Amino acid sequence: MKVVIPGGTGQVGAILDRALTAAGHDVVILTRRPRREREVGWDGRTLGAWARAVDGSDVVINLAGRSVNCRYTEANLRAMMDSRVRSAEVVGEAIAAAARPPKAWLQMSTATVYAHRFDAANDEATGLVGGGEAGIPAYWAYSVEIAKRWEAAQEQAPTPDTRKVALRAAMVMSPDREGVFDVLLKLARLGLGGPVAGGAQYVSWIHDRDFVRAVEFLVGRDDFTGPVNLAAPAPLPQRAFMRALRGAWGVPLGLPATRWMAELGAFALRSDTELLLKSRRVVPGRLLDAGFAFEYAQWPAAADDLVRRVRAERRGRQ
Repeated sequence: MKVVIPGGTGQVGAILDRALTAAGHDVVILTRRPRREREVGWDGRTLGAWARAVDGSDVVINLAGRSVNCRYTEANLRAMMDSRVRSAEVVGEAIAAAARPPKAWLQMSTATVYAHRFDAANDEATGLVGGGEAGIPAYWAYSVEIAKRWEAAQEQAPTPDTRKVALRAAMVMSPDREGVFDVLLKLARLGLGGPVAGGAQYVSWIHDRDFVRAVEFLVGRDDFTGPVNLAAPAPLPQRAFMRALRGAWGVPLGLPATRWMAELGAFALRSDTELLLKSRRVVPGRLLDAGFAFEYAQWPAAADDLVRRVRAERRGRQ
C-alpha cells in the first residue's frame, strides 16, 4: 500500500512512518525540508510537483499544520489557522486533480473541538462542540474555530472518489523526545506533576500503538466517513492522570499548581495553559461501536508501558 503523509516529520508523523514502514508499506513524506530519499518537498500552500506522489497513492494521511507546542499569541494562533486550513485545501486540490485518486483521505483534526466540560463525555454523536462556554478565554473559542474550519476544508473538497475521515485526536502519548508525554514525564520527575488548578479537568489521551492501530483500522473500513474520535475510552481527571504517571516512574509526590503557577510553567515550556486547563472529556464512540479493541484502554497500564520504553531507550544509549 502506498501511503502519503503530508506534514509527516513531526511526532505523530514519525510514529505513523515507523509503524507503516515496518509493516511493509510504501510511505512518502511531504515536508518543507526533505532530507531522505522518500521525502518530497512542498510548501503546504500551493500545488506543485509533489502532487505526483498523491496521484496513484492508496491513502493520504494529512498531518500538516503549525504545532500547538507554542505560546498562543495572536500571530501563532493565526499561523495555526492558516497552515491547517490551507494545507487541507491544497491536499484536496491535489486529490481532485489526480488521474488515480487515493481511496481514502484521513485528515488530522483535534479533540479540542469539543466543549470544556466536566459533566459528561463527548462522543461523535452527542458531544458538544465548544466555543460558546461561559467563562472560557477567548482564544479557547478560537482554537475550536480552527478545528471547525480545518475539518470543513476537508469536507468541502470536491473529491467524490475518495473517502474522507477527520481524526479528532486526543494527545498521542509516545516515548519520543519532545512529545507531550516527554514534557509531562519531565514535570513528574522534577516533582512538579501534581494537580493543576485543582486537577478536576479531564485529560483525554491515546497510546501511540493504539493510535497506529486505529488509523490502520480506519483505512481498512470503507464504511467510515466523517469525524472519528481517536482517544482511549477512559479519560480521567488531571490529578489522577499525573498520579498514575508519577507512580509509573516511582515519584511519590507532585507539587500542586495554581492557575497562575500553570501560566508560569507554560511560559517556561513555551506552551500554553489551554493544554493544561481545558477539560477534554472525549471518548471514542464510533470506534467502540465498530468493535475496535484498545490494547491500552486505561491510563495506568499505558503509563507503565511508556515509562518502560523510555527507560529501555535510555539504556540503549548508554
